[in-house]
Amino acid sequence: MPNNHYHHLVFGDDALERQRANGSYVAYGRQMERGDDGPQELSDRELLMITRADQFCLATVTPTGWPYLQYRSGPAGFVRYDAATGRLRFTDLPGNNQFVTLGNLADDDRLAMFFVDYPRRIRLKVFGRGRVVEDEAGRAIEIAVEAFDWNCSRSIIPRFDRDYLAQLGAAYQKVAAEREDELTAEIERLRARVAELEAR
Repeated sequence: MPNNHYHHLVFGDDALERQRANGSYVAYGRQMERGDDGPQELSDRELLMITRADQFCLATVTPTGWPYLQYRSGPAGFVRYDAATGRLRFTDLPGNNQFVTLGNLADDDRLAMFFVDYPRRIRLKVFGRGRVVEDEAGRAIEIAVEAFDWNCSRSIIPRFDRDYLAQLGAAYQKVAAEREDELTAEIERLRARVAELEAR
C-alpha cells in the first residue's frame, strides 16, 4: 500500500470533488480514506534523480502567504543526500541579495522542489521543511523530506544539453566502430574464401 502523506498534504475538498466527477478519485483521493501515513522516505529511485540533477525549481511561502519560486542550478550532484540524517542539502550561492527564500524559510519552513529530467521526460516533486545552515563552509539549505510524487511525463518537452549529446554521440560512435571492425573482419574472411575457391 503506497504512503499517502503526499495526498493528505495537497488534496483539498474541491480537488477531491473534481476527482470524483472526473473518475480519478480511486487513483488519488481514495488514498485519504485512511489516516495519514506520515513522512515518506526517499528510495534509491528518488535519490538517483535528485543527486544527478544539475537544476531544479524551489518554492517557498512568503510572509503574506504567496508562493515564491526560484531556479537553482549547479554541477550535477550539487544537491546532496546525508544518509545519517536522511536530509537533502545544497549550497546557497550568492544571488541578487534580496534574501527572499531565506526570509521565507525563517518565517515558514515549508518548501517544494521540482526536478525535471528532460531527456528521459520524467519529473519529481519533493515537499519538505527547510532550514538555513551557516557555518565556516558557507551557507546551505537543509531539507527534511515530507513527501514526494512522480509526475506524468506527457507534457514534458525533451531537451538535450551538449554533455548529454556528446555522451550519446560517443556511445553511438563506439557501437559503429565495433560494427565496422566486425564487417571488416567478415569482408576479409569472404575475400580469403573467394581466393581459395578461385585457386582450385
